Amino acid sequence: MLLQQNWVSPHWAWQSLGKPFLLFVFLILQTADLEARRGHQFVWKTGHWGRCIGDCGWGGVRSRAVWCTHAEGWTTFHANCEQQDKPESQRSCFKVCDWHLELFEWEVSGWDRCGLVPAAGAEAGAEPCVTAQHGLQRRSVRCLQKLNRTVVPSEICEHFSPQPPAEQACLVPCPRDCVVSEFSGWSRCGPGCARGLQHRTRAVLAPPLYGGAPCPNLTESRPCGGSACPLGEEQHTYSLRLGPWGQCRLPQPKDAELAARTTLDSSSDSAEQSASAIPGSPPQGLAAEVEIGHQSREVWCVRSDGEHVALSLCLQEPVPVTSRPCVMPQDCSTSEWSPWSPCSGSCGWGSPLAGLRSRRRSVRSVAVGAGAPCPPLEEREACAAGGKAPLQPCPRFAWRTSEWKACQVSLLLDQQDPQQQQQQQQQQQAGLCGGGIQSRVVYCAQIAAEPGTQRPQEVARPVDGKLCQGPAPAASQVCHLPCLAECAVSSWSPWGPCLPESCQHRHGGRGFRMRQRQVMVDPVGTLAGCPHLVESIPCEDARCHEWQVSEGSCVTQRGRCGPGHRVLKAVCTSRTGEEVAHHLCSELPHPEVVACEVPCARDCVVSEWSPWSPCSHSCSSRNAEGTQSRSRSILALPAEGGKACPPEQALQEQRACNEHPCVHFFWEVSPWSSCSQDVLGTALNTTLSWSGDATCGVGIQTRKVFCRRSSSGQVTPKRCPESIRPEAVRPCLLPCRKDCVVTLFSEWTPCPTACQPGNATAVKQSRYRIILQDSANGGQACPDTLYEERECEDVPICPVYRWKSQRWSRCVLVPGQSEACGHGLQARAVTCVSEQGGSAAVGDCVRWAGAAPALVQDCLVPCKDDCTFTPWSKFTACSSACGTTRSRRRSLTGRSRKRDKCQNTEVYPQVETEPCPCEAVTSQPHGNWSDCILREAPSPPRPGAAGECGRGVRLRAIACQDSAGAPVEPARCSPSGYIEEPCTVPCPFDCQLSDWSGWSPCSSSCGPGVRVRSRWLKEKPYNGGRACPKLDLKNQVHEAVPCYSECNQYSWEVGPWSPCRINDEGNSLHCGEGMQTRKVRCVSTAEDHGMESVPNSLCNQAEVPETEQKCSLYCPSECAVSDWGQWSPCPQVCDPNVMQTRTRQVLRSPGSSKPCPEDSQMKPCILNQNCFQYHYNLTGWSGCQLGANATCGRGERRRLLSCRRSDGATVSMQLCQQLQLEKPVPTSSRCEVGCAVDCQLSPWSAWSQCSHSCGTGGQMVRGRSVLLRAAGEGRACPQQLTQHRSCPVKPCYSWLLGPWSPCSVQGGQCGDGLQVRNLTCVVHDASVSATSKPVENALCGELPSKENVLQLPCSVPCPGDCHLTEWSEWSSCELTCISGRSLETAGRQSRSRAFVVQSAEHRGSCSGQHVETRPCSGGKCYEYLWQSSPWRDNVRAVWCQRSDGVNVTGGCPLRTKPAEVRHCSPACRKPFSYCTQRGVCGCERGYTEVMRSNGLLDYCVKVPGLEDKKADVKTIAGKNKPVNSKMHDIFKGWSIQPFNPDGKLKVWVYGVSAGGFFIIVFLIFTSYLMCKKTKQHQSPPPQQKPLTLAYDGDIDM
Repeated sequence: MLLQQNWVSPHWAWQSLGKPFLLFVFLILQTADLEARRGHQFVWKTGHWGRCIGDCGWGGVRSRAVWCTHAEGWTTFHANCEQQDKPESQRSCFKVCDWHLELFEWEVSGWDRCGLVPAAGAEAGAEPCVTAQHGLQRRSVRCLQKLNRTVVPSEICEHFSPQPPAEQACLVPCPRDCVVSEFSGWSRCGPGCARGLQHRTRAVLAPPLYGGAPCPNLTESRPCGGSACPLGEEQHTYSLRLGPWGQCRLPQPKDAELAARTTLDSSSDSAEQSASAIPGSPPQGLAAEVEIGHQSREVWCVRSDGEHVALSLCLQEPVPVTSRPCVMPQDCSTSEWSPWSPCSGSCGWGSPLAGLRSRRRSVRSVAVGAGAPCPPLEEREACAAGGKAPLQPCPRFAWRTSEWKACQVSLLLDQQDPQQQQQQQQQQQAGLCGGGIQSRVVYCAQIAAEPGTQRPQEVARPVDGKLCQGPAPAASQVCHLPCLAECAVSSWSPWGPCLPESCQHRHGGRGFRMRQRQVMVDPVGTLAGCPHLVESIPCEDARCHEWQVSEGSCVTQRGRCGPGHRVLKAVCTSRTGEEVAHHLCSELPHPEVVACEVPCARDCVVSEWSPWSPCSHSCSSRNAEGTQSRSRSILALPAEGGKACPPEQALQEQRACNEHPCVHFFWEVSPWSSCSQDVLGTALNTTLSWSGDATCGVGIQTRKVFCRRSSSGQVTPKRCPESIRPEAVRPCLLPCRKDCVVTLFSEWTPCPTACQPGNATAVKQSRYRIILQDSANGGQACPDTLYEERECEDVPICPVYRWKSQRWSRCVLVPGQSEACGHGLQARAVTCVSEQGGSAAVGDCVRWAGAAPALVQDCLVPCKDDCTFTPWSKFTACSSACGTTRSRRRSLTGRSRKRDKCQNTEVYPQVETEPCPCEAVTSQPHGNWSDCILREAPSPPRPGAAGECGRGVRLRAIACQDSAGAPVEPARCSPSGYIEEPCTVPCPFDCQLSDWSGWSPCSSSCGPGVRVRSRWLKEKPYNGGRACPKLDLKNQVHEAVPCYSECNQYSWEVGPWSPCRINDEGNSLHCGEGMQTRKVRCVSTAEDHGMESVPNSLCNQAEVPETEQKCSLYCPSECAVSDWGQWSPCPQVCDPNVMQTRTRQVLRSPGSSKPCPEDSQMKPCILNQNCFQYHYNLTGWSGCQLGANATCGRGERRRLLSCRRSDGATVSMQLCQQLQLEKPVPTSSRCEVGCAVDCQLSPWSAWSQCSHSCGTGGQMVRGRSVLLRAAGEGRACPQQLTQHRSCPVKPCYSWLLGPWSPCSVQGGQCGDGLQVRNLTCVVHDASVSATSKPVENALCGELPSKENVLQLPCSVPCPGDCHLTEWSEWSSCELTCISGRSLETAGRQSRSRAFVVQSAEHRGSCSGQHVETRPCSGGKCYEYLWQSSPWRDNVRAVWCQRSDGVNVTGGCPLRTKPAEVRHCSPACRKPFSYCTQRGVCGCERGYTEVMRSNGLLDYCVKVPGLEDKKADVKTIAGKNKPVNSKMHDIFKGWSIQPFNPDGKLKVWVYGVSAGGFFIIVFLIFTSYLMCKKTKQHQSPPPQQKPLTLAYDGDIDM
């Protein structure tokens, strides 16, 4: 039961939990599957990197966006993507700022050669190239820092300019095979019956290009013809073959006694040292340990067929040397490297840029023999800063300038001719002004401010101008100096009324009358200022206000006439005419009523008083008093019993006026003092720094003020009005105190780092500084020292080391010889010693004393049979004459005197003769004449004014030669090396004009006009002088300036009308109409002229007043009226509908009923008749007017303002001012007259070094630069800014290498040998056609190369050897071209060496051929075309030919090669047919062709009887063709042969011909008879109408 229960429980558990468990497992698996899928469905995406932000340099940061996306493209949360694969979103970068532009640049290399680009999907069977193929060429593009050319990230340069492309498409020509020349002729075969090979060669003309086929074999060989030699009768030649020299080895121990000869004498007493010194470790100071050994070589005998035979068949006299002494090779030994020097990088731009460091090693022993030479003794490498401290920013450099100096007009005047300068100086003693020139100092400065900081810039120190990039700022410019202008004032106004000082007092008292004037032109640059503008006169009874009294009409007491009274009306007014309160005036004027009288009908009538005339004088003096008058006239005569007229004296009244004396007073002031510091304003004052932005303090100015009388000096101040007293103190801006500003001292010029000789003069170093701002206004003065100099300290003195050579050792021979004689080697010890004589290291002598002397030399130990001589004697003395010789002698010694062979002077000369040196020299001119070189003036007349004209010299170099024609030093012919010739550079002469004439009067008396002056031509310019201004036909130039004449300065003054004079003398009543006159004169209204008369022509003639007019004298009892009053004014805008009126009053009523005349008149306001309008008028702008002492610069142009009436007349300005019209502005403006500035040049630089150190063609050059460009009409800059002259021809000494000798096998006929060439010191003049003359070797100095340059191992081929030929000549220079256009600037040329096979048995041992190609210039484009010969038996020759006519192999495209064998198409398959030379099928001999209509052969027909002759060609139509080929085959054996075998016609042919003839005649006759018989039986046709047919094109017609 228990078991059952236990079993059931798991079963129940499974039943209840199994399904959820399975579901859980399923979900786990699904989750894992989703996780696995998610790894492939979600990926990280990134955006582009953004701009670098942050601080300048490497402190920047750039960012980019990073997001997670599904494979289908939508964006999701970052958590869905693998976090460990998340790309970075930020990274550090180099932040580029604008000032980096000066530090970095793109470096672009040249384009590489165009290379083929494999096309995508290109197949092997692609179409062949026709002209060219697509290619790609590349170049390197790098961003570099300019300072040390270090590569930096490209993003830095891309900030300023886009990166240049690094690739571009190009064309690659089609592949071209190697091009070789034609074969040479076959070499000759040897004599005899021995069979050999003969060969021929060809050369490479152009290498294979662009994948073309390689070069073919350059050699062809073939066996020589002829029969083989019979056995045992071969004819051979034998050659001695020498092998190469073996390695040098020391003698064996058995030759110890000979080895002792290798020791060196390194001491003064020739003590021998052991030869067993350790190699590479010589004693202290010894250049090298020299060991002499020996080397040997093998000798063979070679037969002509290449076989080695017994040596005895080749031995000869003398026997070749097989052993010789040699120097054991020792490599150069050096010390260990020294430690690295500190890194030279001392600055950077925020990144550890690379610097340089170096290390050295010294020589311990020099190379001996064939040992390896010394390696480089100094090594440099790039290095970093070390990383301990950040590098300071690298200095930057920029152009800086001082302040502009004062403007100098004299610099412009100095450019003119001296005569004009003198005139200018005479005319302009008052002071120069206008245009001038100012200069400043331009220098290159090191900018010390750190990048990115905004601290104030300090004054930088000057550095070498080569460090600054870009053009330098201008050092001079045109400037303007203001012209002095005197103060101009207007004329005085009329005297004003008597006014008190103050209007506080109502009653009269002491006062002043005043008049004013205005400033018309403000003063410029003058201390005097303007004169006084107000004058006053003391007066009494001064009032601020006064009564204005007006009279009313006369009111009779009774009736219409008779006595009456007038009521006075008084109004209190101010001085300006305004009505004010009555209490401001004094008591009312008395009486208030004035008596009057109205004439009765019989009374005399008198007019009203006229206004008072102007005062005759402005003041009163002892001789003149001012008066004014008024008058009245009789209008009507009285009747009997009426009141009589007053006497004539009663018609005039006079009164005194301007009674004040002619003495006026004014305030006079002294000039203002300079602005001085006020005690109260001291704290405000500052000093102006170099930045120029500080404000200056406030000070005060004072002046003296005193009252002055016009006729005498100073008076008491009470005489002048206190209210207008000028101020004596005023505030002012203190002139800014400017301290002198100088740059820092430049760096000391570097002292030499290289050591100096001990006897050299002391080396000095200097520094300087530049004044940027001069001191002013009490600022700190400039220092006296601007240049400092001192001697260099601790200048290294070059140590003195020298090589000390010991005596040569004994001659060392080859060991093992029977006789100790012959050629050998001897050595010597060379040590390094110091200046004091002590031993020194070898490296010191190598460094300071140069290469070590020779350690080994050849020597000769004479053998018993050799000839021995005494040393050569000295050469005999030479005479002074040229062409003589000198000689030296030697003599035989010992047994040689008895040997006959030694007496042979041709082999053993005992006297040597050579020509004596000749001191005679000749010179000849060389090259062209130089430019005319002016003599330098001791001091230029002005800055930049180098001598431009005058007398000078021109030079021509000379070539000096000795009597043999060899060049020598030119100083032997001429001290200067030149031929000198005087020359002249013509000076420019400017246009000469006369002085200006005086100004003409103003052309207008009223309003604007012009004043004119002129000058005329005196002399025209030449030689590039300044041109003349534009002249008129009279060669004059005019200048006009505007002027203005006041319209009211002259006016007409009229006197009173005379009494009316009756015209009719018979008139007893003396009344009625008459005439009256008055005086008219022109007077000046100026104050100082006092109404004096002037010529009438000065007044306006159009406005002359009438001098007479009609008048009426009323008769008794007639109605008497007054004169007409003034016309009422018209409106400002004239309107004819508006009437103008005037009135008059009835003065006496008529005694009868006769009415009075009209008392009013009216007329319309008509424009330009009685109504006028006014407007301001402006003239055109005048020319630019300069100051009196200015010739150019800033000026003023003006236009004048006038008042113009509507009828065109110019009237007084007061009329426009009264209407308060708006004035047009401006009436003046600034202008500028361009200055004629001559080009300014710097002084000539010093002559440069000669471009050639020796020889012909050398040039010396000097130059100058433009300091200031020409402007205006100034003289232009000359085109010649450089001058050249030829250098004296100095002799050139050089080592001349002779040609290589043929390969010499000493003592043998073939094998290894030597090629040698000579090295000779020659002198020449370096010209193309120069001939070299040998001279002493000492003149050429140190040898340029080692012995291996003078000797080269070589080999002479032995019989049977395979060897290379000599190099062929370089081929012509060829360019790579497409369709005749070159793809490159440099071409290429080739040469080759072919191998020659002398024996067929040794063909396998031959090495390959050699080809060399090099670039060349001046190449040509060549074309390669196929050429062919005429056909001959369907065969022709086809070859490739270059466009210059050279036949070649290769170069022509094979796809266009013409056929060499001609074939018929279609092929000739008919029986008895063959292909003819014309390329068509023909028949064999004895057969005739039957052709188709298309010209092709159909079949061949056998000619009967002609077995051996070819039938004629016949062409038949297709219908004559046999029915089928079977019938043709049946009858092909049958044929009619008309010819006999001998070629004659057979007899039956003649019979057939005769029978045929008779048959033809018979047929003709029969036809004739039949035609005739038919004609006789024919009847005539019936008559028919004519029918006209029109052919319509139908064929049926």
